[in-house]
Amino acid sequence: MDRRGFLQQSAGVVAGVAVSGALPSAIASAANAPGMASGVLVAPDAVLNQRYPFTLPPLPYAANAVEPAVDAQTMGIHHDRHHAAYVTNLNTALASQSALHQYTLGELLMGLRRWPAPVQTAIRNNGGGHANHALFWNLLAPGAASAAAPTGRLAEMITRDFESVAALKAAMKTAAVGQFGSGWAWLVKTATNRLAVRGLPNQDSPLLEGELPIVGIDVWEHAYYLKYQNRRADYVDALLARINWDVAGAQVG
Repeated sequence: MDRRGFLQQSAGVVAGVAVSGALPSAIASAANAPGMASGVLVAPDAVLNQRYPFTLPPLPYAANAVEPAVDAQTMGIHHDRHHAAYVTNLNTALASQSALHQYTLGELLMGLRRWPAPVQTAIRNNGGGHANHALFWNLLAPGAASAAAPTGRLAEMITRDFESVAALKAAMKTAAVGQFGSGWAWLVKTATNRLAVRGLPNQDSPLLEGELPIVGIDVWEHAYYLKYQNRRADYVDALLARINWDVAGAQVG
């Protein structure tokens, strides 16, 4: 089962309704069923199928593989400390919530508003951070050459909704540079089967609002400050030139 199919299946069970097409916007407030089905996801989204206790996936390449866009020291600290901390904190928060151990990470995020109030913030921040970063690492194309251009269904949708890849990148840069404080710029697939760019704060996942994350640019300072200092725009340009569009295209379904 691919990622879109898993999310549709999970959403349908969470909401107690049949789901077809793109995810409905009401997913985030839906969960009400005790027994949720699981699915086998393809990389990079296998983490969405993890259940408690959650684990940190290894980087899919060497720490220096995305240089010069991302230096090895930043990559190591970002993955080994920051991403790892989200996993640790999520496990700590859910340790006493045995009723939630049956749910996958994707289900926990999509059904956030139905879980006990004391753990909602931890799931939003740390669960979101875990899911966001699991996709982010795979979206960065290693090697010296620039990443390939979008193809197939994703290319068609970009042309339809943004007219060109250049226009999409400009919209993502505007969202990323304009994000006040920490957060992400996202290319998402909406409930109406369109592409849109969102700026989201902190570690909020598009899944919280029933939207599929396609491409994410992390603009927390720990993602770029060692190399770029206050030059966030330069960092965003470097990452947009290194997107693995094959991975992004797989998110569309």
